[in-house]
Amino acid sequence: MGDITKYANIIRPETDLNSETFLEWMGIKDTNRNVLSEVTYYTCLKKLSETLATMPLKFYQQTENGREKAKSTRASKLLTVRPNPVMTPTTFWTTVETNRNHFGNGFVWIRRKFTKQKYGGKIEILDMWPMPSKCVTLLMDDKGVFGQQGKLYYQYDDSKSGETYVFNQDDVMHFKTWLSFDGISGEPVKSILKNTLSGGLESQEFMNSLYKQGLTASMALQYTGDLDENRRKALQAKYEGFLTGAKNAGRVVPVPVGFQLQPLNVSLTDAQFFELKKYTALQIAAAFGIKPNQINDYEKSSYANSESQQLSFLVDTMLYILKLYEDEINYKLLTDEERENGFYYKFNEKVLLRADNKTQSEMLKNYAQAAIYTPNEAREYLDKPKKEHGDRLYANGNIIPLEMAGTQYMKGSDNNAKDTTT
Repeated sequence: MGDITKYANIIRPETDLNSETFLEWMGIKDTNRNVLSEVTYYTCLKKLSETLATMPLKFYQQTENGREKAKSTRASKLLTVRPNPVMTPTTFWTTVETNRNHFGNGFVWIRRKFTKQKYGGKIEILDMWPMPSKCVTLLMDDKGVFGQQGKLYYQYDDSKSGETYVFNQDDVMHFKTWLSFDGISGEPVKSILKNTLSGGLESQEFMNSLYKQGLTASMALQYTGDLDENRRKALQAKYEGFLTGAKNAGRVVPVPVGFQLQPLNVSLTDAQFFELKKYTALQIAAAFGIKPNQINDYEKSSYANSESQQLSFLVDTMLYILKLYEDEINYKLLTDEERENGFYYKFNEKVLLRADNKTQSEMLKNYAQAAIYTPNEAREYLDKPKKEHGDRLYANGNIIPLEMAGTQYMKGSDNNAKDTTT
């Protein structure tokens, strides 16, 4: 396999060298293992995955009359109805996007079947399956070991059955993050945010520890004399049982004569704990392209500001992701003939910009009166059924083409002139 380049920096099943014991022994703490417990990181994954899954994927054809809805095909039905027997399109795209963000790469296996016909045969798409990214390895065939030099292959190691499969690049849709140094494999955002996420996890664990202790500070037990190790541990355990835990909050603790409890107070305000935690959260969100109001930070937000942030989220973050998906889908799921005939898939990003009822009604009314939408197109936007004669464009009768501007006055002046000479 020396002739095949392995991209093993992504997604190989964990080995003993990555075990927690080994990493601690080497002085390296594995933050990737519990990274999902960092609430801001989890919120960013959730927001991006749910946003993509919310957008309907449409199948269009570019014709001489412009863009039109295309007739459904086997592939379009799979993508919009049921990609495989156990997943809805919403679950399907959520899974792919979560893998893409968390591991840097999202993979979808396109299961095809060759059907013999009277003259030749036909390749039909049966279903589509997202592959767990940690089980996939990229193989670049530089020497033509598999018969085609320069081809990319995907090795999938099934963690349940133990079987290994190798797929051609044409049978796998590969969605990578923007962070790629070779254009072949993507890097996860968590690799860049390693130190930031580590600090976020530490602060989360610190708060969890405080809750477990009943939000009580640590204390020093002062006593005179000398105690052996066993008695000291027994005394320590006894007072820990009295002082820690939510059930002991506000409890009076009896202290024998000669003993004194001294609180070791560490003020969260003095340590700027919450300011640092908030700053860390904003850093993580910024790396994902998530706006502050989307991680529940409304300190500098208003309703109007939140609306503009939603538009900025679409333009600055989601448009790139949508184009990334559309490019791969249109290349891997359409034949050359379909692409030449103008067929393509496109996500409907307008679902992110749905306004309130008043704004929406005014927009549709203006579009219909300006001959941009037909009445039926406006009704379809509101999920209303079509009506007869609703496919015609209507416009205000006072509106005329620019080249005809003023002709009505010229015609009137000619008639007046004729009347005068008569």
